[in-house]
Amino acid sequence: MTFYQNLLKPILFRIAPERAHYITVALLKLGLAIPGVGSALRKAYQLEDARLERHFLGLKFKNPVGLAAGFDKDGKYYQAMATLGFGFVELGTVTPKPQDGNPQPRLFRLPEDEALINRMGFNNAGVDELVEQLKKPRPQGLVIGGNIGKNKSTPNDKALLDYLYCFDRLFPFVDYFVVNVSSPNTPDLRALQEKEPLTELLTALQQKNHEHRIPTPILLKIAPDLNEQQLDDILEIVQTTGIAGVIATNTTIGREGLISAMADVEEIGAGGLSGHPLRERATEVIRYLHQKSEGSLFIIGVGGIASAQDAIEKLEAGASLVQVYSGLVYAGPGLVREICAGILAK
Repeated sequence: MTFYQNLLKPILFRIAPERAHYITVALLKLGLAIPGVGSALRKAYQLEDARLERHFLGLKFKNPVGLAAGFDKDGKYYQAMATLGFGFVELGTVTPKPQDGNPQPRLFRLPEDEALINRMGFNNAGVDELVEQLKKPRPQGLVIGGNIGKNKSTPNDKALLDYLYCFDRLFPFVDYFVVNVSSPNTPDLRALQEKEPLTELLTALQQKNHEHRIPTPILLKIAPDLNEQQLDDILEIVQTTGIAGVIATNTTIGREGLISAMADVEEIGAGGLSGHPLRERATEVIRYLHQKSEGSLFIIGVGGIASAQDAIEKLEAGASLVQVYSGLVYAGPGLVREICAGILAK
C-alpha cells in the first residue's frame, strides 16, 4: 500500500471526492488496456489460496472479501475491480429509471476520522443500463450481487413495483439480490424497514423468486441505527419470508464520537456516515443478530473495515463474508490482499 499511501492518496485527496472516485477507476481501466498491466496487478493484489474459499447461498466465493454496493452502481467497473482480488462484487444500488441523485457536492471526506459522508441519492443510469453491462464477459470465478432500490419519485405505496421490476430485469445476470431499504439519502425510504411494509415487500419478492425453477438468494441490507426491538423484528421477518440473510450494515445517520470539528461536520449536513466511526456499531449489530439467531442467520458484514483485523472482527462476531468500500479510500487497493493474508494467518 506504500505507493498508494505515499503518492497517489495525497494527490487524490486534493481533488473533490466524487471526481477523485471517477478518476481512480478511469485510470484503472486505462491501465488495464495496456498489455501486461492486468497480469501485473493480479500478481500484486490477488491472493489465491484454496483455504480462502467459502461456500454460502449455494455459491462458491474464492475468498470472503467483497466490494460493497455504491462503488459501482452501473456495472461499469466490476471487471477492472476484479483484478484487485475481490471474491465478489455487489453492483448498485440500481433503480428502474435513471436518476441523477442529489445535487453536488454530495460526497465528503472526514480524514481525521477515516470516514466519508455521502448523500448520493441512488444516482444511477437505471437497471436497463446495468443489464447491458452485465452481458459482458464476467471475470472467472467472480460472484456478482445486484442491489436494488426504488426511484425517488416513486411513493412508498408503489415501491414494490420498482423492486419487482429491478428483480425481473436482473434475475438472469446476478448471483444474489440485496434489497436496499436502509439508505438515509432517499426521502422516506427507511420507512420501508418497518415490520409490516418490509414483510409485504420481501414476501412479494420471494413469491416472484420462487416462480423460477432455481430461485436466487435474496438478502436485506439493514441500517446500523436500528434498536434491539427493530433488530428482533428483522430476525422475525427473515424467518417469516424465508429470505437468505442480511447485510449489516448500511451507513449511519449518527455523528457520535467523531474527531473532526463538529462545525465542519454540521457544515457538510445530511448524509450517511461510513468508515472507521461505523466499525464498532456495525460489529455490535452483527454480533447481536448472530447470537439471537443462535448462529442460524447468514450475515455479510460491512462497515468500518480498513484492515485485516477489522475484517476478522466482523467474522468473529458472526459474519460469514465481509465487504469494503470506504476502507479502500483510506487504506488503498492492497486492502483485499491484506485481509485475505490476515485471515490465512489467523
